[in-house]
Amino acid sequence: MIAIDLGSNTLRVIEYNGEIFGKSFEKIVRTAQGINQTGKIGILAQDKIIDGLHEAQNFIDFSNHEVVAVTTAAVRMASNATSFLKEIHRCTGVKFRIIDGNEEGKLTLLAVQNRLSLLKRDVSNLILVDIGGGSTEIVVMSEGEIIPKSFKFGIVTLSEEAPTYHAMQKELDSFGKSVSNYLMQFSNTPKTLVLTAGTPTTLVAYKLGMNYENYDVSRVNGAVLSKNDCNTILKALLELDEKQRAYFVGIGREELIIAGIRIVETIFDSLGFDEAVVVDDGLREGVALNYYL
Repeated sequence: MIAIDLGSNTLRVIEYNGEIFGKSFEKIVRTAQGINQTGKIGILAQDKIIDGLHEAQNFIDFSNHEVVAVTTAAVRMASNATSFLKEIHRCTGVKFRIIDGNEEGKLTLLAVQNRLSLLKRDVSNLILVDIGGGSTEIVVMSEGEIIPKSFKFGIVTLSEEAPTYHAMQKELDSFGKSVSNYLMQFSNTPKTLVLTAGTPTTLVAYKLGMNYENYDVSRVNGAVLSKNDCNTILKALLELDEKQRAYFVGIGREELIIAGIRIVETIFDSLGFDEAVVVDDGLREGVALNYYL
């Protein structure tokens, strides 16, 4: 089967046969670009998504596989979601289903737990944070209970809503307070924090001396990212121009990575952690694994 995750910033596609993940594809499409101002998915983003799906179909043969495609925060928010998805289907043959934040969190947790199990890590008590372009999902797993929470706060939307340092800080403070209040309902807070999505994986890759072109998922999965790492990398990236920054984080992320790092720092502070385990697997892999359950 083919699993597709159309996020608020990235299109991610992967092949899975029930035992082994095969070819994968990823492209920055900026689905959420401008959505705060217009309330709609723009034509530019729509064209990027269609082009991205065509590229994925050329790279991975969709014809002999069932395709399961989901989409998340940006399309959840868009007033033109129905017409947008119809056009995507007409042009590519791919039919997307919009999922809510709770389902997104649970499917992402499924993927992360699978990866941690393969890495011989404990998967029973953890806090998972998936930092997306249009939303952030937090899943607390404690004493066998899974409690997901979706926050309407993401990298793309933060970048567009708060272009200055002070405006961004105000938004981050509000988000951090909401996260802290959410965590207060749990009497036993898990001791392990796990981060997934583009920002934490990019930070770990930079920490390990990789750039966007030589990104090695096997080295990223299970690596540790600390709050101090975030601060050090943020300072280093701010000293680079956008072209230099894109070399490390990828074209399309050079502007967003700053907002992403500041969200990660806020997560550390609001949840009371100094370090986290990073996992590359996310919603895309969760959709694939769930297909065979």
